[in-house]
Amino acid sequence: MTPAPRLLDDTVKELLAFRVAGQDYAVDIMMVREIRSSTAATSLPRAPAFVRGVINLRGMVLPILDLARRLGIGEESDLTRNVTIVVDHDGRSFGLMVDAVSDIISISSDTLQRPPSLSSELELGFVSALAIVDGKMIRILDLEAVIPRHSEEAA
Repeated sequence: MTPAPRLLDDTVKELLAFRVAGQDYAVDIMMVREIRSSTAATSLPRAPAFVRGVINLRGMVLPILDLARRLGIGEESDLTRNVTIVVDHDGRSFGLMVDAVSDIISISSDTLQRPPSLSSELELGFVSALAIVDGKMIRILDLEAVIPRHSEEAA
């Protein structure tokens, strides 16, 4: 049996680990700007269901994404996300609503594995890598895929 392909890099990655709908995820700590308790967002008409709205963050209008809804793993009626992780990606800032932040973890890049390719219909595009930490499978988010493109925001 062939081992799963590994990402080719031997550096240590610092990741912020968190939980969403009972599952473990992480993002590169260098993309995290701050962690804050969730605040009520002002809704926007015709926004996608995963866009909770916007908040005023020190004079900046910040879109808030419900990560469980974005990933398609949350209950439609679950509005109890407790923490917002503010991330910067490609010059744009977003808040990601999650259940809880658990830890900052260091992972050697050579232990990260690509998610399995299941089929063209089952695209796992939101997860860039997988890692096992303390017996738990951690999904590393691909913020490029999670953060909506301009055409998606306008929908």
